[in-house]
Amino acid sequence: MRTGGSWRLLLAMAALAAPGCIAHAAGQEKSLLDACWSPAEIAAKPGENRSVRPDRRFDAAPGPAPLAPFEPQTVQGVVRRVDVAGDRKLIALTFDLCEQPGEVAGYDGGVIDYLRKERVKATFFAGGKWMRSHEERVRQLMADPLFELGNHAEAHRNLRRLEGARLADEIAGPQRTYEEIRARFAETQCTRSVPQRLDAIAPRLSLFRFPYGACNPRALQAVADQGLTAIQWDLSSGDPWPAQSAKAIARLLLARARPGSIILAHANGKGWHTAAALPLVIPKLREMGYEFVTVSELIAAGKPVVSATCYDSHPGDTDRWDHPELVRQQTARQQKQEPQWPKLFPW
Repeated sequence: MRTGGSWRLLLAMAALAAPGCIAHAAGQEKSLLDACWSPAEIAAKPGENRSVRPDRRFDAAPGPAPLAPFEPQTVQGVVRRVDVAGDRKLIALTFDLCEQPGEVAGYDGGVIDYLRKERVKATFFAGGKWMRSHEERVRQLMADPLFELGNHAEAHRNLRRLEGARLADEIAGPQRTYEEIRARFAETQCTRSVPQRLDAIAPRLSLFRFPYGACNPRALQAVADQGLTAIQWDLSSGDPWPAQSAKAIARLLLARARPGSIILAHANGKGWHTAAALPLVIPKLREMGYEFVTVSELIAAGKPVVSATCYDSHPGDTDRWDHPELVRQQTARQQKQEPQWPKLFPW
């Protein structure tokens, strides 16, 4: 019998498996996707993956507005992976869609097109600002039964350095933006033609990912207070490094993936070579017996492994984001060299 915090965690996670909170089977949302867009309209567009600076059109967050009902979380911590029950080899691909003030980040349609072509489920953690600057794409992701959306904070600020109302607003902003976009989507003619399909789109975001993977007890409590489950990762693709080639990304993921892993990548135009890496990774993982599921489905299939602190590969390594100038210097050095991973595969 599980007791104390572990039992409360199971109750909290069970809420994520409620109708409307996970990616849905039976193809219901696909019908909504088909009703609202042609294949050409959802396909990648040339240049759409590029970021544009300066552009402050979407910097302003939505004002205070009622949010969909929620209950605060009783467990404070971040889910890094899941111990999957039984012998199923489940794995969750996650892609961050972040955007900072003064820019409009990209939409990497090559990533999404490939996932749709191969029927691969994934979870996208979207910033509130990114959602406002890419509303049509957000609606398409909402309407696709392969995908689920999570909260990636308002404008990719380091939540370790915020407190009070600023911290709360950075978490609540994406919730309001998502719910406003969903409400506008519900009023469109194509959605009205299949009204029951809208029920398959979650009324609110239930998952949260910290910008930079950085948190502290204050930020963890603020996320839990807003009814969100914090999701980290146990395997990073390293795709923000321009020197990290598609083959290097694939070698890393194939060498280190294990059942219950949560993989971090990007689909906002800042994941270098991610779209090219997926065709190297997805078929191989399937050959190895892996099934791709959303984060919510992964959590429902086992016992979440929860950490009291946020980190990338070892505790404390994301604390460096408190010193952005040092990070820029370190990143510039790293980008000059491509990491060398064991050549376990022919490419």
